[in-house]
Parts: sequence; structure tokens; C-alpha cells
Amino acid sequence: MRDHTGNERHGSSEALPTVWHGRATNRAQWLLAVAGAGCMALGIQLAVGSAWTSGIAPLLMSVIGCIAAGLLILFGTLAFVHVAVKVDGDALEVRCGHIGLPRRRILLTHVVGAEFAAEVTPREWGGWGYRWRPEQGTAVVVRRGEGVVLRLGDGRTFTVTVDDAEAAVRFIRERLHLSATGPQATGA
Repeated sequence: MRDHTGNERHGSSEALPTVWHGRATNRAQWLLAVAGAGCMALGIQLAVGSAWTSGIAPLLMSVIGCIAAGLLILFGTLAFVHVAVKVDGDALEVRCGHIGLPRRRILLTHVVGAEFAAEVTPREWGGWGYRWRPEQGTAVVVRRGEGVVLRLGDGRTFTVTVDDAEAAVRFIRERLHLSATGPQATGA
């Protein structure tokens, strides 16, 4: 029998974990999704329950407007209820919402640095969702809190809010260090 005390990693040939997974969730987005569903219900109620006596054009515009606004709100918010982040030996992959769209994959060969951000807020990025600001870069912000900031080789940055972002940054830095020293050690 072998005793697993947790101190075995020092001096052992144990391999590093190969994949890191993280998530972030924003339950407040569900309230907005309910508002979108309410808008759709209002549009359907107008279409079904109206006497259509005031003319077809105004009523049709109201019905279409309510249903379209409801769909936009509903699907726009459900896409950013949560985010799933996966880092493996090759890339960082971000998937939003229940169907995984929008999706972003960044190869680690394009990453020159990874930093931990203790407080990423929707206010600094202009709201929740997939954001781009010329002076800041690109971000996926689903909630206020900690996040990962990647500095890319082309000078841009990519930020994502995720739980346990410090562990993600350590994992990415370990991968960058391994990939940076591997070819140099064999080529020298």
C-alpha cells in the first residue's frame, strides 16, 4: 500500500494536469430572460386576444415588435448566463451559454502572458456579454469578479471572467513555460 499524503509531487516524476476547466455563472441574467419571455408573451397575447378593430398595420407592428424584442432579449441573455473555459496543452477555449455560442479559441502559441485580474466589472467593459473596446481589447464578461487576462503576441488582450482565475493563470503560465523551454533545451 502507498500513502498519499499530498507531498509526493516534490521530487517526483508526476505529470502536470493536462486540462484545466473553469466556469462562471450570472444568475441575474435569468431575470432578463424572464423579461424577454414576458415580451414574447405580450406579443402573442396581442396577436391572439386582440379584436383587430384598430387596423391591421398598427397591431401587426406591435405584435412583431414585441415578439422580436422578446426573442432578442431572451436569446441575448441566455447566451451569457454562464461561460465555460477550458485550457489544454494547445489552447484556451471559451464557450458561452447552453449551446456554446459564441465561442473563442486562442492558441497558447499566440499568448505571451497571462495575468490574474481580481476585479473585472461589466461597467468597465460596457456591460455583460462578448465585448470589444479599442483601448482595452476583447472580453467575455458574464459577472463581476475575478478573471483571466491574456496578452497576445499581436499586442491585443483577451479577458474572461471565470471562477478560480488564479489557478487558470498558473496553469497557463506553466504551459507557456513548458512550451518555451522545450525546444530550446533540445536544440542547444
